[in-house]
Amino acid sequence: QVQLVESGGGLVQAGGSLRLSCTGSGFAFSYYTMNWYRQAPGKERELIASIFPAGSRTDYAFSVKGRFTSSRVNAKNTVYLQMDSLKPEDTAMYYCNVQNYWGQGTQVTVSS
Repeated sequence: QVQLVESGGGLVQAGGSLRLSCTGSGFAFSYYTMNWYRQAPGKERELIASIFPAGSRTDYAFSVKGRFTSSRVNAKNTVYLQMDSLKPEDTAMYYCNVQNYWGQGTQVTVSS
């Protein structure tokens, strides 16, 4: 079965950095676009980054463009989200997604 496991969340001060990882199994990882979403308390889940199968194209939400970078290592079935210049408004649960499948999420908290 498809599994997505995120890691790397935590508490960081504003202006700091974190790198999230998501490892997939149970599907042909290298063939699929991988997505990162986030959901803050009381808000809808928001698509923030997508990386195409070969990693040659990435798309970002306006809210994170220029600060977040997604990459992938298909040989490791892993996708990454490098988050720099973090802001308190980046505080949310971050989820990895492929098709209709979701990871369990990893919490990111940015203190001011």
